[in-house]
Amino acid sequence: MSSDLASKLRIGTKKAHTMAENVGFVKCFLKGVVEKNSYRKLVANLYFVYSAMEEEMEKLKDHPIVSKINFKELYRQRSLEKDLAYYYGANWRENIQLSPAGKAYVERIREISNNEPEMLVAHSYTRYLGDLSGGQILKNIAVTAMNLTDSNGTAFYEFEDIPDEKAFKNKYRQTLDELPIDDATGDKIVEEANDAFGMNMKMFQELEGNLIKAIGVMLFNTLTRRRTRGSTDSELATVE
Repeated sequence: MSSDLASKLRIGTKKAHTMAENVGFVKCFLKGVVEKNSYRKLVANLYFVYSAMEEEMEKLKDHPIVSKINFKELYRQRSLEKDLAYYYGANWRENIQLSPAGKAYVERIREISNNEPEMLVAHSYTRYLGDLSGGQILKNIAVTAMNLTDSNGTAFYEFEDIPDEKAFKNKYRQTLDELPIDDATGDKIVEEANDAFGMNMKMFQELEGNLIKAIGVMLFNTLTRRRTRGSTDSELATVE
């Protein structure tokens, strides 16, 4: 018997997925406009989120539903630690902090783990499948936009234990369809997945102010350089 959960999640979160992609920070990122300070704050938030999710999934490793989608090859905590060491230095643990939106996200993960553990399926789907689907594209954008070299700062996008991402995604979706859940539980998981998209959007929105400020400074510096060059050119013309 199939729960058809993979299809329900894909269709049921389509609108939320589109909305998340249209948040200013994400739109700028996809266009190659990435400000390093904003990006490293996002990495810090994701570290707390994935740490919470993976810790809770480990606690529930014998749960009849959660255990089915607990694929350790998807875990991101260790890769995010590598990226944080690159962006913040050796003492990164003392230099990162959880934003208000990130805090709400982590608290929700802890809450459902205690009260409705099967809802962790929604958060696993929202984060991990998205990471697998667009990871390489986002990695290439980050590398180009921030002038990264030698794979520094992009460990998050590398799934070293998954040689065939397409095959793994098919396996993951099949596992979703085979979960021992009823229709009501499936509907609640879809609802939770939409909420997860909303929590991700709020984390992105927190970063927009920093990004806009950085873009403004960049534009100001560019205009200042042009004016300086223009003034210099006029002086030279007068001398001649």
